[in-house]
Amino acid sequence: MKIRSYLPADLETLKSITVEAFQGVSIDEGIEREYGLVNGHDWKWRKGGHVEADARREPEGIFIAEVDGKIAGYISTWHDPEAGIGYIPNMAVASEYRGQGMGRKLLEHALQHFRNLNLTLAKIETLEQNEVGNHLYNSLGFREIVKQVHFVAPLTETPDNT
Repeated sequence: MKIRSYLPADLETLKSITVEAFQGVSIDEGIEREYGLVNGHDWKWRKGGHVEADARREPEGIFIAEVDGKIAGYISTWHDPEAGIGYIPNMAVASEYRGQGMGRKLLEHALQHFRNLNLTLAKIETLEQNEVGNHLYNSLGFREIVKQVHFVAPLTETPDNT
């Protein structure tokens, strides 16, 4: 396995890997279960859009894991130099490469990238049901700071406050 920089030609593969990897651990998937399609788009379309947004925001902060010339996973990062914080919005590993330490190597690479930028903290978020992610992040020194609850309200109805 090697880790290389992102190329625009990688985007569709990253979106595909992301959708497959986030099945069952996506906020957007939970929204779809509750409300159905939103504006005619499913959660997979929205999750793919998050990867596109990462590529627009800081493409030099996306790192690709390759095995025999094939994209096996990736991690996206961006940073706020004034705040001293590096952010990891997305990371995904293709199913056939999971359990081989690739996620750990990608995270270690991202953390070193942040150190090279002289940042102070790295931040990553996951859902409670993402057992693999929760274990991995703790093993790399991340600490749970706070739990967050996501609320969604339909805008086509008036709330019943009686």
